[in-house]
Amino acid sequence: MRLYQHYCPQTFSNLYIIGAGHEPADSAVREAVIIDVGAMDETVLKYIENNSYSLKAVLVTHEHNAHIAGLRSLKRIYDVEIYSAGKTVLDCKSNVIHDGDILTIGSNFEVQVFAVPGHSADSVVYKIDNLLFTGDALSAGLLGSTSSSFGAMRLISTIQNRIFALHGNLVILPGHGPPSTLDVERIHNAGIGLFQEQMAKSRRPSYNLDFLG
Repeated sequence: MRLYQHYCPQTFSNLYIIGAGHEPADSAVREAVIIDVGAMDETVLKYIENNSYSLKAVLVTHEHNAHIAGLRSLKRIYDVEIYSAGKTVLDCKSNVIHDGDILTIGSNFEVQVFAVPGHSADSVVYKIDNLLFTGDALSAGLLGSTSSSFGAMRLISTIQNRIFALHGNLVILPGHGPPSTLDVERIHNAGIGLFQEQMAKSRRPSYNLDFLG
């Protein structure tokens, strides 16, 4: 398999293409999937066409605009299946996925699905081979933003119990920023450490010491 990462400057996000099959010089069809279409620009189009890829799926990590802004343009060019936690994405019909699903896409891709709510209700992580596509749920040194401490605790619990529990030093490919690895994030994720520190402080008793004055 071949991994291609494209930075979408319009949305400050990462788009990924995984290709499988024969070398570009061969005439046989080569299958590919796209993860998060933050933009559909000339660079992405040329990469797909120059490699003679047959797109089999778009995998949506969550429906925030930065990760789906190019989806309509992609659908105008390619008749490709969409997979997400919702029935539609930008009015495009989607194949609904659930936590624990194992998807067989084309003849080359087995995709494991992990629901990781917290940053958004529909956030999912996709595992393909030794790669984890984490969207905004987990990135290098950080966690996805949440609207409440409950959301943060839910996200951290899922990441620690489901994602960090996976075997091997898998590669993390986030929706924003550089790649990382599971080994690094298990030990050094500052987002988790900071939240746990803040929660510990909030549980400490406070004392009124005015009488000392």
